[in-house]
Amino acid sequence: MSDLQTPAVRPANPRFSSGPCAKIPGFDLTMLSDAPLGRSHRAAVGKSKLKEAIDLTRTVLGVPEGYRIGIVPGSDTGAVEMAMWSLLGARPVEMLAWESFGEGWVTDVVKQLKLDATVKKAPYGEIVDFASVDFDRDVVFTWNGTTSGVRVPNGDLIPANRVGLTICDATSAAFAMDLPWDKLDVVTFSWQKVLGGEGAHGVLILSPRAVERLETYTPAWPLPKIFRMTKGGKLIEGIFAGETINTPSMLAVEDYLVALKWAQGIGGLQGLIARATANAGVVRDFIAGKPWIADLAVDPATASTTSVCLKFTDPAIKDGAAFAKAVAKRLEKEGVALDAGAYRDAPAGLRLWCGSTVESSDVAALMPWIEWAYRTELAAQA
Repeated sequence: MSDLQTPAVRPANPRFSSGPCAKIPGFDLTMLSDAPLGRSHRAAVGKSKLKEAIDLTRTVLGVPEGYRIGIVPGSDTGAVEMAMWSLLGARPVEMLAWESFGEGWVTDVVKQLKLDATVKKAPYGEIVDFASVDFDRDVVFTWNGTTSGVRVPNGDLIPANRVGLTICDATSAAFAMDLPWDKLDVVTFSWQKVLGGEGAHGVLILSPRAVERLETYTPAWPLPKIFRMTKGGKLIEGIFAGETINTPSMLAVEDYLVALKWAQGIGGLQGLIARATANAGVVRDFIAGKPWIADLAVDPATASTTSVCLKFTDPAIKDGAAFAKAVAKRLEKEGVALDAGAYRDAPAGLRLWCGSTVESSDVAALMPWIEWAYRTELAAQA
């Protein structure tokens, strides 16, 4: 590539955005023709679709019976906020953060709810040491750092006999990573991530322990209507049976159903995990041994398989932030990688979505283009 010639092969699908993410392979708008458009979500057909989405979510993710699953407004953010505003305050709180969204949850708990929380942070590319966490407290954390490229490797350090609740933002992990349901009391995600669904909707999953907290604890602050999950001290069960808090997009719900059925067709959760793992492996095989690029994740054991974050390490680069942006711009201009720049709050570099809807062949085709863009930009700065 010394003559800076462009690579011969281009990705068939250049969409590497970390949300909304690539649609399922072969997606076509005709797949949504069964959506009950112009119908009330409270009509039998609407409630049936919402209930089917909840049931298929349980099936594909392997959510245990007794755990409630609800479709809520506001994407993953809405689901996390519902959980924190409704559940926190009963016990001491420990907030864990190692990327932008985790930092946001810290801000909301400390500055908005004004709780005297213990805050533990790790720099981008690392996670907090779970051995240091006090699980007698309520603990809030992200499973996978969408902006930092690192994840919790497993739930081994979360005690089964914990006293506090674990509230887990799993939005870029659900459907691509194993989640230990017995170690998690609240799990949230948006289906726009790993399944490539349309945005605006979140999913909230509650363990029996979380339901018990909801029914026995009243927060000291007023709850907005959109966050209320109980009435008269009892869980509003309808929320978890297809009677959503506000009006959902039935077109988006249909899109989610299509993606869930696709997931079942490729082997369910294990098939989804295998695809993401293979995609991330392509990237890491490519960067291995290259002195000019590296994984932002410090420890391979915590490296994400969905939001793979890379940093340029060539000392000849004069302005790291400008260089990374220029490389991402070149990739986009060539039409080989759209939305591949690092998140605005993260260290300069690239962020490649390798989730389950992405084809490994497209990831492999992109790799030479990254080297081409790097070398082209390096020559341009000389």
